[in-house]
Amino acid sequence: MTVLVTGAAGFVGSHVVRQLLEQNKDVAALVRPGSPRPRLHGVEARIQILEGDLQDTETIAALLDETKPEACIHTAWYAEPGKYLPSPKNLDSLRASLRLLEELARAGCKHVVGVGTCFEYEMADKPLREDSPTKPFTLYAASKLAFMLVAAQRAPQLGMGFAWARLFYLYGPYEDDIRLVPAAIKALTEGREFKASDGAMVRDYLHVADVASGLCAVSEQRLEGAFNVCSGEAATIAGLMQTLGELLGRPELIRLGAFPKRDWDPMYVCGVSSRLRTEARWSPRYALREGLANMIEWCKGAT
Repeated sequence: MTVLVTGAAGFVGSHVVRQLLEQNKDVAALVRPGSPRPRLHGVEARIQILEGDLQDTETIAALLDETKPEACIHTAWYAEPGKYLPSPKNLDSLRASLRLLEELARAGCKHVVGVGTCFEYEMADKPLREDSPTKPFTLYAASKLAFMLVAAQRAPQLGMGFAWARLFYLYGPYEDDIRLVPAAIKALTEGREFKASDGAMVRDYLHVADVASGLCAVSEQRLEGAFNVCSGEAATIAGLMQTLGELLGRPELIRLGAFPKRDWDPMYVCGVSSRLRTEARWSPRYALREGLANMIEWCKGAT
């Protein structure tokens, strides 16, 4: 059985590829033509690389006709750090994803896992469940939710199962350097101050390897519906920063309160992962402290 992973050279997609290989799956990895693939270093020889842009429907159709994947984990989406939340390119990703769904069905695919975001939900001061109200406040989240709503109706008409995995906050190896955790690790490792907000905001962080194992579990068991892929554990940004400082032996370099809170940033984002744990029989490998230690070790080896 071949599993297609779209966005396979990305942060989440590359970890999904590695997780599938650990499970001895045949993996077809869809990547943009000519794009760099450092996140797939060491595993490219073990997977089938498919070069194609999701905007190019004819090429995608031909690749799927050749590969005939039985399942697909669709992680591809426009996600350029610092730019993706309001970008109209989200609409391109939405249109391409809807076309992909049709082409997958035509090629005989039986199950699709789409990847969404916790920001599809209406933010609240309590943990978010799969049946919590939705109210996206960015074009990115609105486009993700739109795809989920259409695909949940269309996939059964096409004879496919469909699951939607809403990711919360994630971190881990191969994360973009400008994001919070790798940026803090780099600064503290180099002996520089790291400036942050007051750290009062509460977040639900999950190691990317555990995110990948959750997506693979949903795919393997052909589950349907929405799933929160999260730790279910609330942690303050201040606590996360302090943990990194302790692990790196430089807690005095953390400067909480140096930056003001962003007006649009919610104070509380935490999820309930009981459905994933129960139906997919999934559990995370890493608690937050152990996951951050793993990330630190990876960063040391990557420099």
